[in-house]
Amino acid sequence: MLKHLLDAREMAHPEPLQISMTLLQTISNEEYLYMLNYKKPIPLLEVAKEKGFRYFTQQDKEELWHIIITKNELCTLEELIDV
Repeated sequence: MLKHLLDAREMAHPEPLQISMTLLQTISNEEYLYMLNYKKPIPLLEVAKEKGFRYFTQQDKEELWHIIITKNELCTLEELIDV
């Protein structure tokens, strides 16, 4: 699967949401968004769920959030986390 990395740690609100939503409108089932952020992007996750995407989030020991969002129903999202 093709990973689209979005490092949102230094971005101001609402830039991460806008970039993510633009990307999610165009990705195929063989692609996924991998976001790094200092906080869990709850509005993004709610919109993604409403639009039929799957997601997985995990916070690492440095309190950095790793977020994966995809349309692919067959992949194991936990295996895509780089923690």
